[in-house]
Amino acid sequence: MIKSQTPRITFGIILLNGRPFIRYNLRALYPFAHQIIVVEGAAPGAVENATPDGHSLDGSLAELFRFKAEEDPEGKLEIVTRDGFWSEKDEMSQAYAQRAAGDYLWQVDIDEFYQPQDMQTILAKLHADPAITAVYFKQISFWGGFDYVTDGWYLQQPQDAGPGIIPRVFKWQPDYLYADHRPVTILDGNGRDICQIHPLNGRELALEGIFMYHYSLLFPKQVAEKSAYYAQAEWAKRAGSERWAQEVFGELKRPYRVHNVYQYPSWLERFSGQHPPQIEAMRQDIQDGKIQIELRPTTDIEHLLNQPVYKIGRAGLKLISPFASFAAKVRRRWRQ
Repeated sequence: MIKSQTPRITFGIILLNGRPFIRYNLRALYPFAHQIIVVEGAAPGAVENATPDGHSLDGSLAELFRFKAEEDPEGKLEIVTRDGFWSEKDEMSQAYAQRAAGDYLWQVDIDEFYQPQDMQTILAKLHADPAITAVYFKQISFWGGFDYVTDGWYLQQPQDAGPGIIPRVFKWQPDYLYADHRPVTILDGNGRDICQIHPLNGRELALEGIFMYHYSLLFPKQVAEKSAYYAQAEWAKRAGSERWAQEVFGELKRPYRVHNVYQYPSWLERFSGQHPPQIEAMRQDIQDGKIQIELRPTTDIEHLLNQPVYKIGRAGLKLISPFASFAAKVRRRWRQ
């Protein structure tokens, strides 16, 4: 049970086709929540993954209402949806921000999980230092199965707020504004970006063993839907994402471009840690046949990871990564 003196947390989620994660994620968040606001629906870039009136194709909305009816005794869950497409993810995120009543807004993708003891630690840090305005997390990105993770030059960019280390918790007050979804930008009453005031550093949290566990490249269903979205979304600039999904995620043809931001070298490794409890519960339900979802075969992943030449190539890319990141930083400054 979470102590009453901890800050009140509003969890904000935007959701399209979130099964099978929904019930497990909500269960994981529930003990820590003052409020859980889920905004369901699609932006125009996801038209291929939505019904004609802009809803999930996989029964996500019904699952949300089922959770509300069966597993929400304290009335924490608020479901926000509408018939018709949202203008963009900005509008969806603003929809939960406008309803937030907590002291902090914790943004969660439906495939993002945390260890419960780590969430308790974050709440304790926020309680001990109310001046903290944002919290960043280093992510562990799972790929093709529960036993494999991907990393690479894109995720290892050295800045404190790069793709591999992302803001997820934000101080919140009624006069704050959720200004942008990419990147997440929240402005205080004076128009200041709160991520730039007094953030909790994700690299320092990682040294304490605190991470965000990201299961975004786990199931073929997910990858197909994400790739179709990125192929259509103008901001993503990934016209080849569906080809990547077929040839790399499906067939492992380019084993050093496995991350879906495929412009950068990346690699696979085994995961040797512990999954969050609700992920273990989901995994067991899949194994027991309680959840029907296609899993990616892993024979080719095992074969790849056992090859000495792949290990050598991976080590070389890791060695070069800091220099490549520095060169990219210099090029960006030169262009400016």
